[in-house]
Amino acid sequence: MQDVHNQLLPFEWHAPDGTLQVPLVADSPHSGNVYPLDFRSRAPMQILRRAEDAFVDQLWSALPTQGAGLLAARVARSYVDLNRHETDLDASMMDAPWPGLLEPSDKTQLGHGLLWKNLGSVELYDRQLSVAEVQSRLALVYRPYHDWLGLQVRHLHRRFGGVWHLNLHSMPSSVKTVFTTGPVADFVLGDRQGTSCSADFIATVEHLLKSAGYRVVRNHPYSGAAIVAQVGKPAQNRHSLQIEVNRALYMDERHHRKSLGFAALQADLARVSQQLANYVHSCTS
Repeated sequence: MQDVHNQLLPFEWHAPDGTLQVPLVADSPHSGNVYPLDFRSRAPMQILRRAEDAFVDQLWSALPTQGAGLLAARVARSYVDLNRHETDLDASMMDAPWPGLLEPSDKTQLGHGLLWKNLGSVELYDRQLSVAEVQSRLALVYRPYHDWLGLQVRHLHRRFGGVWHLNLHSMPSSVKTVFTTGPVADFVLGDRQGTSCSADFIATVEHLLKSAGYRVVRNHPYSGAAIVAQVGKPAQNRHSLQIEVNRALYMDERHHRKSLGFAALQADLARVSQQLANYVHSCTS
């Protein structure tokens, strides 16, 4: 466990190369591996780490060299899930009434809302959380991340007249059980069923990944969550796309470490990043 409160920011911002900047920004909300001291979870670390999108920010590390900003969470997903709405809370997890609005989603019912209640059959806490500590997580981790991402999106939109956003994730290889036909996908692209970005943007990303030799599906089983919904407003020329990559391509899921496939995938995504930057530049030229 680490004391995140001694750090200046709960995220890392990889600024775009200023000489090449394009209106493309990416964020990796679940790649953090800092577990603050006040988390006090009963779950063992090997269980908690299953929730991480480990190394995803590193896979896409070429984006800033192509003029795109990359925002990466430092704090672990199970401490506070940045890809949820701020009101997506479970009142039963707290020891006193919540003073604000509560809008628990289906994810909260499963124990995976803004604050995770369980990981599989493992309960994360042997206590209820105080209102004060939940408010602290929002103030010190959740809001700074969203404020920074929102700032970048608005800045690029004002400067270029449009903005393209990638919401970066990874998926367990076991997700193949939900695919009814064909081999497990390497990537799942989510545009909230055609509502968070232009048809051309998702088609372009799909084409680039398929051209690199990967199997790609759309919106199943992941179609995009809170961040894509907040950023993506295609009618305003704000385009947001969620990208899930199969962990079996680049990591040893059991031991939570990079595999021999990491370097090859990272190199492929560097080429995709360059092509995407060229595409976005063409959209605003």
